[in-house]
Amino acid sequence: MTERIGVIGAGILGLAVARELAARGATVTVLDKEDRVAAHQTGHNSGVVHAGIYYAPGSLKARLCRTGVALLREYCAEHHIPYEEVGKLVIASTGAERAGLRRIAERARENGVPGIAELDALGLREVEPHAVGVGAVHSPHTAIADFPAVARRLAEDVREAGGSVLLGHPVRAMRETASGVRVHAGDGRFDFDRLVACAGLGSDRVAAMAGHAGDVRIIPFRGEYYKLTGGAKDLVRGLVYPVPDPRYPFLGVHLTRRIDGEVLVGPNAVLALAREGYTWRDVSVRDLREILLWPGMRRLAARHWRTGVTEVYGSLVKGAFLKAARRYVPTLTSYDLVRTSGGVRAQAVARDGGLVDDFVVDVHGRVVLVRNAPSPGATSSLAIARHIMSFIRA
Repeated sequence: MTERIGVIGAGILGLAVARELAARGATVTVLDKEDRVAAHQTGHNSGVVHAGIYYAPGSLKARLCRTGVALLREYCAEHHIPYEEVGKLVIASTGAERAGLRRIAERARENGVPGIAELDALGLREVEPHAVGVGAVHSPHTAIADFPAVARRLAEDVREAGGSVLLGHPVRAMRETASGVRVHAGDGRFDFDRLVACAGLGSDRVAAMAGHAGDVRIIPFRGEYYKLTGGAKDLVRGLVYPVPDPRYPFLGVHLTRRIDGEVLVGPNAVLALAREGYTWRDVSVRDLREILLWPGMRRLAARHWRTGVTEVYGSLVKGAFLKAARRYVPTLTSYDLVRTSGGVRAQAVARDGGLVDDFVVDVHGRVVLVRNAPSPGATSSLAIARHIMSFIRA
C-alpha cells in the first residue's frame, strides 16, 4: 500500500524532502501557510552555496553541506538554474586574526573542501584586486545560486510525481492516531501515515502542536543588508568575508555578489520583534512575549548584551555598515551603499542560552521534526532530504 506522507513547509528543505519522498513512491502532500513557495528563509537569503569551510569536522553540517553542494550543482545544471562558482575570500584584517584564519583552512581541508589556498596580502589582491588584509583563505569553488528558483523547480517535481503542494494552508492542529497523523490545515483535515515538519521559523510551534515541544525555541534574528550601486559593484568579484567570531553562528558583515549581479553588504544580526519581522515596523506581541519568556533568551541576552547593542547600533546607523565593509574594501563610500531587503534567521536557542549550531532532526513515532536547519540549510537541502529518508524507512 502506498504511504501517505505530509510535509509541513514549502521552503527549499520541505520541498526537497517532498521530492525525495515522491521519488520513492509515497503520496506526498506539502502544506504551507503562505501563498507562494520559498516565502521566508529560502527567499530572503544571499544565495551563497557554501563549500563547507567553517563547520566542525564530523558534524551533520560538515557532512551534509559537502554532499549537498554536489547534489545542488548537479540539480541546477539539470534544470538550467543559474549557478556560478565565484569563489570566497575569508580575510584577516589584522595579525590577531591569523590564528582564526589558520583554523578555518584546517577545518576546510578536514571537510574535504577542494582548492583551499592560504594567501598573503598580495595573493588575496590577485583574487580580489580592491580588497585588503594581512592574509586570506581562498575557497575557489564556493558558489552562488538562485534558491527561490530551485524551490519552484522542486515544487514542480513534486507535482509531476503525483504529489500536491497546498499553499494558503496554515497548520492549526495535529495529533497522532492509531494509524497515523491527523492534521488540520486551512479549512481541511488530512490523514497521513507519517508527517515531516520542515517549518523553519515556526518549527518549535509545530513541534509543540505535535506534543513534542522539546528544550529549544526559535528566536528570530533579522539580517539587514545594503547593496552596492553603480560602479561600486565592480569592486567585488565574488564573496568577501571576515574571520568569524567562533562564539556565534553568524558570519559578520560581508560582501556578497548575487546571481542577479547585485552585490550585498551585510548582514548584521538583530533580534527581530516578530517571527517574520523583516523591518523594525514588524512587531508581534505574541511573538515578543514568547521570546522574552523563554529562559534561554534571557540567559543569552545577559551573556551577550554588549554585542546586541552593537548590532542594533549597526542597524540604525549606516556608517557602522560602511565601516565594517571598508575594513576589506577601503575605497567604498557612503554613496555606494543603498538599503535593500533583508531576511530573518530561525535560530534555535536552548534553555541554557546556548545557540544550537548543528542541524537537528528528531523522530517521535510517526512524526519527523526538523528542529534546526540554519545556514547552510539551503546549500544542504537535497542532502538533508536524503538524510531524513533514513528515519522514514525506520
